[in-house]
Amino acid sequence: MSEQQEDRSPDRTAVELFAGGGGLAMAVGRAGFRPLLFSEVAKRACETLEANGAKERGEEEWIPEPGGPVPLVSGDVRELDMSYLCGRVDVLAGGPPCQPFSLGGIAKGDEDKRNMFPEMFRAVREIQPKAVICENVVGLRRKSFEPYFQYILNELSYPYLKRDPDTTWQEHDALLRAYDDALRTGRSPDPSGGHEVYDVVATTVNAADYGVPQVRNRVIIVAFRRDLGVDVEEFKRSVKPTHSYAALVRSMREGDYWERHRALGHAVPDHVRDRVMDGLPKQMAFDTEEASRLPWRTFRDALAGLDGEPQLPLDIWDYLDREERYLGGVTNHIGWPGARIYKGHTPNELDRPAKTVKAGVHGVPGGESVMLTDDRVRDRSVPGGWSYRHRYMTVRETARVMTFPDNWVLEGPRGEQMRQLGNAVPVRLGEVFARAVADALDKAEGKP
Repeated sequence: MSEQQEDRSPDRTAVELFAGGGGLAMAVGRAGFRPLLFSEVAKRACETLEANGAKERGEEEWIPEPGGPVPLVSGDVRELDMSYLCGRVDVLAGGPPCQPFSLGGIAKGDEDKRNMFPEMFRAVREIQPKAVICENVVGLRRKSFEPYFQYILNELSYPYLKRDPDTTWQEHDALLRAYDDALRTGRSPDPSGGHEVYDVVATTVNAADYGVPQVRNRVIIVAFRRDLGVDVEEFKRSVKPTHSYAALVRSMREGDYWERHRALGHAVPDHVRDRVMDGLPKQMAFDTEEASRLPWRTFRDALAGLDGEPQLPLDIWDYLDREERYLGGVTNHIGWPGARIYKGHTPNELDRPAKTVKAGVHGVPGGESVMLTDDRVRDRSVPGGWSYRHRYMTVRETARVMTFPDNWVLEGPRGEQMRQLGNAVPVRLGEVFARAVADALDKAEGKP
């Protein structure tokens, strides 16, 4: 894909299932993994992938050349045979549909026919990748789903122990647990010779803690094939949070945040600054490890540079390649009428990370797609006598919040574009974990 050509190593490879609009695929590509296959069922998302350099594969199986188009299989992943890729893949990545485990998706969990974790397990068996990266909603860790979550980790650890279709997941989980206990106590040999046993790490994250200008709580599951000898504890240390709210508050109080935006050519109005400062915590310790991190990036940070504003310096969007910074004339930056705010439906504020971008399958609640602007009008009915104007976020602004670059093409009408973004993995978040996986594999295999 065009977005991935620049920073790609031809001897690291990846397969992306449930590719959607390309967020995780883009992240894995930036981390140096050359994609060998994309799989996606949604028509508009497939059009987006093709618009950015993928090519419909058809029935014939083929391996792409470095720098060439990525084969795209559009359709039900349950009908996809991936065995031809066995031994050729470093990373299998994907975010199985999250609706079964989200409140918006009615939370049926493993009973939901949209649960595609079994297909991830099958893909691991067929491909035998060196590593797996899987992202899902934090609802997967709710108390009601915790047993199934632990089952996911157990099956990913021993994917070759295939579940009998006549058994329940609970019965198969009991078998996996018994097998794991036998291995750990030395009471049973590993029939696979260790080549398909995986060490699994599950990390609950807030994307804002990794430099994404959005509060987005997710679970990222990473697995390494045990025979490679990856230092799992070192990997865990490498994906610790790098940004914090405390650091943002400190930056605002010391003035660095406001000076940065003034230097970019769009100084924050005094009345906005005063309002934001009044709302900051009165008491906060700044001598902690958390406060020593980088500041959370805000919605205002994400929007800087739109509409011909100055190009962002490297220290703000350092993860965007030079050719991806855009000076103006971006696509999909079009207004949308009818935004409303009311109790329980409040807008995003510019000087905080945005709310979680959602796919909006049942409509977008909570005002996540509405933003408060710096413009205000006289309003004697509210304290202070001023009301701030609000409007819907544009698709491009939403893409910025998801850390998609401006040259990434999104296909379909507005609603479909927003759905693709809401279902995606923020590129910045995915890249942090993909690069950590690449580093862990390099060290385990003795690569410089």
